[in-house]
Amino acid sequence: MFTALFGSVEQGIIYAIMALGVYLTFRVLDFPDLTVDGSFVTGAATAAMMIALGYNPVLATLMAIVAGFIAGCMTGLLHTKGKINPLLSGILMMIALYSINLRIMGLSAENAIVKPNIPLMNSDTIFSQFQGFWGNLGIDDAMNSFIRETLGFQSAPSTWGTVLLVLIVTVIIKFIADWFLKTEVGLAIRATGDNKRMIRSFSANTDSLIVLGLGISNALVAFSGALIAQYSKFADANMGIGMIVIGLASVIIGEAIFGTKTIFRTTLAVVAGAIIYRIIYAIALRIDWLDTSDMKLITAVIVILALVIPQVVDKRREKARKAKRRSERLGEQNVAQGGNHLA
Repeated sequence: MFTALFGSVEQGIIYAIMALGVYLTFRVLDFPDLTVDGSFVTGAATAAMMIALGYNPVLATLMAIVAGFIAGCMTGLLHTKGKINPLLSGILMMIALYSINLRIMGLSAENAIVKPNIPLMNSDTIFSQFQGFWGNLGIDDAMNSFIRETLGFQSAPSTWGTVLLVLIVTVIIKFIADWFLKTEVGLAIRATGDNKRMIRSFSANTDSLIVLGLGISNALVAFSGALIAQYSKFADANMGIGMIVIGLASVIIGEAIFGTKTIFRTTLAVVAGAIIYRIIYAIALRIDWLDTSDMKLITAVIVILALVIPQVVDKRREKARKAKRRSERLGEQNVAQGGNHLA
């Protein structure tokens, strides 16, 4: 059980990068970007293709980020220059990316044939490189001994290097996002999402800001896809289906639990929400009458609960506040009436 939850935390930290990208579009830009389902696979396909061809995994991951950025910018151009509805722009780009991703994965084969997946079982990845580094430092053995002796678990994971790597990367990206959203460009993007007409009155180019925001968002999504491909040791053309729902679930769960008072708190909530989502998902799959084929149903239920429960809690709090104010008014009236009687 501990090993399964540990793996869920690992994946949750990687998916948190994707959730940060979704947060930038849906919350900051107020743009319903469905490109995510396609750009996630674009990142995975680009990284896996280059690794299969023998390129350095770090370079492959960087190229995946660039590919995701281009995909996001194309969605932005469809909306801003093509005057296409935001939702439809994302759908069109998502559909186009499916074929593009198949072409990208085909580049790893002879004659560039169309391939639906790329295995990386015998390939060197970012995680295998860093796992060896952490293993040489003795971190894996030390952590596993601590878990067995202190917590009493007989089985312990041996991938502490992986979780340390993704945790460091995700924390760095979280702080970069915090910094970026407080810069002049970041504030302009936030203002564009809040009130596009107002920011135009200050002579700001909202079209460029939207394109940039979508590019950065999908670059993060593609980065997450590249890491997931290397973590899972394969890239598949269908691995991005439902990613937008997972990203939204992470954002909604995090915001409902931790709140959104500041940028720092909100991005932290998004990261935590992604980890919590994966843990809930892993626990749900351990229920006897649920199967892996129920993954989409579980995701839908988690999102529904994340949307409904905060509303129910807010309504109860509002009723409690109204009841408290009503009792305070009655108390003040009783005191006033008592004073009048004494007079």
